[in-house]
Amino acid sequence: MTVAIIPFFKSSDKAFTLVKGDCIELLNQFDFKFDMIFADPPYFLSNDGISVQSGKMVSVNKGEWDRSNGFEKDNEFNFNWLKACREHLTENGTIWISGTFHNIFSVAHMLTTLEYKILNCITWAKTNPPPNLSCRYFTHSTEFIIWARKSKKSTHFYNYELMKTINGGTQMKDVWNLPAIAPWEKSCGKHPTQKPLALLTRIILASTEKSAWILDPFAGSSTTGIAANLANRKFLGIDKEEFFLEMSKKRKLEIENPLIYGTYRKKLRGFENDNQLQMFLEQEPESEYERNLDF
Repeated sequence: MTVAIIPFFKSSDKAFTLVKGDCIELLNQFDFKFDMIFADPPYFLSNDGISVQSGKMVSVNKGEWDRSNGFEKDNEFNFNWLKACREHLTENGTIWISGTFHNIFSVAHMLTTLEYKILNCITWAKTNPPPNLSCRYFTHSTEFIIWARKSKKSTHFYNYELMKTINGGTQMKDVWNLPAIAPWEKSCGKHPTQKPLALLTRIILASTEKSAWILDPFAGSSTTGIAANLANRKFLGIDKEEFFLEMSKKRKLEIENPLIYGTYRKKLRGFENDNQLQMFLEQEPESEYERNLDF
């Protein structure tokens, strides 16, 4: 079923669209399919614990949306949004889902139940993790990102040569040493679970071609969308919180300044030098077809 959906924001270049609402409900209301999905769903780790941020003791609580509702309800939630996303992947499209041990095993189980094919489980090893305050456990310094395609029979795109090139000429492994979010990425505010642009840029370049459409069903501050636009891709983000949608809008408007746009491209880590990304994007071939989102 296709119904009219009113965007919260749509950029003048039509490459960045935001919609307010529940991702499961909204995805059931239109038919457009995406070349890639990145999802940063609730980790279910808001358990009244403490952590360290910028040298200060802070609560780990992110909001009620991040609290566990118990084993069965958490699994049901992951099943439902992953099912909705599967219906919106192109036949050769792929999905990436981030998590920690709190949620990633449930996600993997639901992916298998829905007959996705898991391709990799990336370990993101943070180069600047916060210390463990209790001194009773190893420092939590990693997150996991599952990469999966729509089914066992489908195909998928992998930019093998580029990943090899930015890895010094050798095959890129499934352990990525990348820093957490940098101060300059917080110019429009900070989401409590904001991911670094370097991480999302690598994911997008690894699995999409130029002008690809990318969906983020839990957009937050839309790091996925900013990375997509910096890499000449298009983006649709869904989120329930108007505060974070406004932050996302500000971030998009910020990079419409050509000077900031170019500066951010050069600041992205994970490349051999500041100009490697720009050189690749200038040489990247055009995609075979152009598709437009109706809203």
